[in-house]
Amino acid sequence: MSILIDPPLWPAHGTTFSHLVSDASLEELHAFARAAGLPDRAFDRDHYDVPARRHAELVAAGAESVSATELTRRLIRGGLRIPARERPDRHDAWLRRDFGVLLPDSGGLVDDLLGRWAGPERHYHDRRHLAQVLRGLDWLAPREAERSPGGASPAADARAARLAAWWHDAVYDGVAGADEAASAELAASDLEGLEARGSIRRVGELILMTAHHEPQDAAAALLSDADLRVLARPEASYRRYVEDVRRDYAHVSDTDFATGRAAVLRTLLGRERLYSTRTAHEAWEAPARANLEAELRGLEHSQG
Repeated sequence: MSILIDPPLWPAHGTTFSHLVSDASLEELHAFARAAGLPDRAFDRDHYDVPARRHAELVAAGAESVSATELTRRLIRGGLRIPARERPDRHDAWLRRDFGVLLPDSGGLVDDLLGRWAGPERHYHDRRHLAQVLRGLDWLAPREAERSPGGASPAADARAARLAAWWHDAVYDGVAGADEAASAELAASDLEGLEARGSIRRVGELILMTAHHEPQDAAAALLSDADLRVLARPEASYRRYVEDVRRDYAHVSDTDFATGRAAVLRTLLGRERLYSTRTAHEAWEAPARANLEAELRGLEHSQG
């Protein structure tokens, strides 16, 4: 067992809290927490917040008492520390500024949207994912514009992709296809009076594309590649992504999830290219395929 707990040093709600972690796997951490009767709401991405009164009890149950420095060091070494940039609330100020530039006369629309992205049932499809897709567009769009002079306006492509990114998972119930359709409908309703009808229709088409990631034009290629950038994360970060996706589908049994996930991975790996833009293909294709292949091997091994 690799369950660690630091001293109750962190003040909140009239008491002090310890951090309970595993330096081996989140599955081990959640199992220990369930056995100890810790509530799900006490989990914060890579640790459980534990009130001081329960510290000795959890040590007696098998948690190793270590200093806060040692706990952090071992969490990082185990690849389970969540960096600040991957915490959803760390992106709110940036997201609000981005939306204000994109749609400066939209009133309180950003509050409704961010509220949707902050739903408690979301673990991967949250504000962090939204920010990562938008930042992916920031990285991709100018590089693709440099490579594609003439033709469709790169600025128009980038704006259409950005609007679609804000709404592409605004509705998320874990039902592929239906979620994208509902998100497109929501975008059409929210953008009425803010965007021209042609722009609204285009945004809806781009959102629907994210259900299958088979882009047919430049704007769709930008959005699709930014959305799939997660596949090329470093190994530890990719593992956290997979764990978050599993939590998003908590309503699905382990067997059914493994079967469905393996089918998705085989479909992706069967494509000639994961990324449609030249920029993303050159930067992300190789690490993404390595991550997908490693995950698929793990699933096939677990299924016997």
